Amino acid sequence: MATIEDFQKLEFKTGKILEAEAVEGSEKLVRLQVDIGEETPRNIFAGIIKWYTPEELVGKTVIIVANLEPRKMMGSESQGMLLAADGGEKPIPLTTIEPVEPGAKIR
Repeated sequence: MATIEDFQKLEFKTGKILEAEAVEGSEKLVRLQVDIGEETPRNIFAGIIKWYTPEELVGKTVIIVANLEPRKMMGSESQGMLLAADGGEKPIPLTTIEPVEPGAKIR
């Protein structure tokens, strides 16, 4: 069981997907370039390519975990994690109801 202190260590932010592309050699991964209000967009991998085309993802505002340690994946570095709900047959990326600036903190 996680404590409130464990939860408070995580940094959740909004991000706007600027670019998306299927990862060559992977049946699951899509590489996203996500603006989270920093000077440079983040490179984030997500295992959702079976359910969403790259074109569907571009322009969406999503929720990410911004302070995870970067992880090497498919020869590149993933710099965060896209959050998604378990939709039964497919994951459903978490988004916002109203427009929000990239980098807004989730409380």
